[in-house]
Amino acid sequence: MLTESDRQAAAEALYEADRTRKTCVQLSRTWPEMTLEDSYDVQRRWTEMRIADGAKVVGRKIGLTSRAMQMASKMTEPDYGVMFDDLLLKDGARIPAGRFIKPRLETELAFVMGQDLSGEGCQMHDVMRATEYVTPALEIIDYRTEVPRQIVDTIADNAAFGAIVMGGRIFRPFDIDVRWVAATLAKNGTIEESGVSAAIMGHPAAGIAWLVNKLAAQGDGLKKGDIVLGGSFTRPVDIAGGDVIFADFGTLGSIGVSFE
Repeated sequence: MLTESDRQAAAEALYEADRTRKTCVQLSRTWPEMTLEDSYDVQRRWTEMRIADGAKVVGRKIGLTSRAMQMASKMTEPDYGVMFDDLLLKDGARIPAGRFIKPRLETELAFVMGQDLSGEGCQMHDVMRATEYVTPALEIIDYRTEVPRQIVDTIADNAAFGAIVMGGRIFRPFDIDVRWVAATLAKNGTIEESGVSAAIMGHPAAGIAWLVNKLAAQGDGLKKGDIVLGGSFTRPVDIAGGDVIFADFGTLGSIGVSFE
């Protein structure tokens, strides 16, 4: 367990890395005794620094939803972070690659909450009832620490959140079987990845139910209007300046962005 001053120093290191676009040393190397509780508190502290700079929290993201990623991180459950309004991008955006350190991109579904959702015992059907609509999304992930990373590094680093792009069609959660939303992810005209949303814990709402239960332990929850990224169902694809990305979600439309 870290001291208060150590937690604050860790948060400031991540904040500075994000501001300068230069990685810092892994927190797990500087503080080998760092726990999961420490890492979430560090995440909270540098989130507050971003808010003090004028950013607004628009929702949450969930990571490590696939079994393969959990095993690679030596975790038995997902992790989560927050998303900011200045990193909410539009379909068709020309994105400065220099805004990130080493960006990668994943296909996801974004759930937009139609009502507050909180409390222990949350189930997938509770998530579906509380969701106003679902829409295709891309998540840009980024690392603000050096690699290789421990799970505490990832969590403290806001679960590697970089930015979110929303696009395609919006649909109500019960209008289709959201388990079988499929997508291909192409870079510069070549399909690099493909997947189906059932890969997200069996159902993309499962991770959101997990998140609500985790937040309940802190007296927190999801709010009406929150955007929640349920987790990736493709492996991350490296991106750089000059790349053109096209994600095809079939009947649910597509998302295209370019990096400059």
